[in-house]
Amino acid sequence: TQAVFSLRGKPLNSYGLTKKVVYENEEFNLLQAALDIEDGLDSLRYNKVIVATDADVDGMHIRLLIITFFLQFFPDLIKKGHVYVLQTPLFRVRNRRTKIKNKQAIADADARLTGKEKKSDFITRYCYSDEERQQAIRDLGPDPEITRFKGLGEISPEEFAHFIGPEMRLEQVTLHKTDQVQKLLEYYMGKNTMERQNFIIDNLVVEEDLPEDDTLADE
Repeated sequence: TQAVFSLRGKPLNSYGLTKKVVYENEEFNLLQAALDIEDGLDSLRYNKVIVATDADVDGMHIRLLIITFFLQFFPDLIKKGHVYVLQTPLFRVRNRRTKIKNKQAIADADARLTGKEKKSDFITRYCYSDEERQQAIRDLGPDPEITRFKGLGEISPEEFAHFIGPEMRLEQVTLHKTDQVQKLLEYYMGKNTMERQNFIIDNLVVEEDLPEDDTLADE
């Protein structure tokens, strides 16, 4: 059984707050009630708690805010391996099967069809990295149609079914015995100290659009 809890924008940064303040936040109050974990994990309704956000900076921030909430008030949820992050694709690469020269790519796609699915005029690959995109372009060439997903809202329900189906990609949120949770939370989610500012400056990564990205076609 699966259920969806819809977040409304960015949740509260709960680091350093008391449970009373957090429970006055309607979203977190409803979340813990939906999971039924206020009094412990014995009544946990779902074995896997999966955080699904856009694959961008804002999405990463929302993941951190949710994980911070769990670490602050329900750390056993993470310690016992119940929390996951859903990996969602960055690109869709597809081409008409009549244009694809790589016959093995067509055969592999058809082999993954379930009994209820019919062969489509298009062969489609969902890519979770630029490396996967480049491979899909090679396999589904020449001149495949490429779409970059800007967020989950752009993905149709029919397509999203693939990402929460048998081929779902989940990354488990884990804690090691040596992890000093409070120090990690204080450093990353606490006040903006000079130490953290220097860390950001020293590790800043600037992304550049590759020339071939000019060929991306949005539908």
